[in-house]
Amino acid sequence: MLIREILASKASPRIYSILPGATVAEAVKLMVQNTIGSLVVMENEVMVGYITERDVIRGMAAKGCSLAEVSVSEVMDKEPFVGSLEDSVDYARDVMTKNSISHLVVMDGDKLIGVISLHDIAKASLKYAHYENELLKRYIKHWPE
Repeated sequence: MLIREILASKASPRIYSILPGATVAEAVKLMVQNTIGSLVVMENEVMVGYITERDVIRGMAAKGCSLAEVSVSEVMDKEPFVGSLEDSVDYARDVMTKNSISHLVVMDGDKLIGVISLHDIAKASLKYAHYENELLKRYIKHWPE
């Protein structure tokens, strides 16, 4: 299975983003409103970083609990891990597990295509396993004697 297939199976292909000059408080509000755990940081239609709930917590540890006036650019990951449409799900899962990240930005060259999460991978993997299971059951049912 490829990352392309994971993106195609997502209920919403929408990419949530925020400006680097926005406050962390604004980023948290946007994440909570949309029930998401991360945002792509965009400037002039170009990805300049990525901010996750974990980045917010690390920012709180480094700068104190009040992040109301701290800008997203101060706590975001400036070089997030990136996958491509043709990468395998195994590759994505491996990168995410080894680096303790729960989201992977998907690019096609310089173009931002989407974001996948471990949840997206798990959901697609279960669906694929169920499909394979059904095929095996059909095959065994019609086993030649």
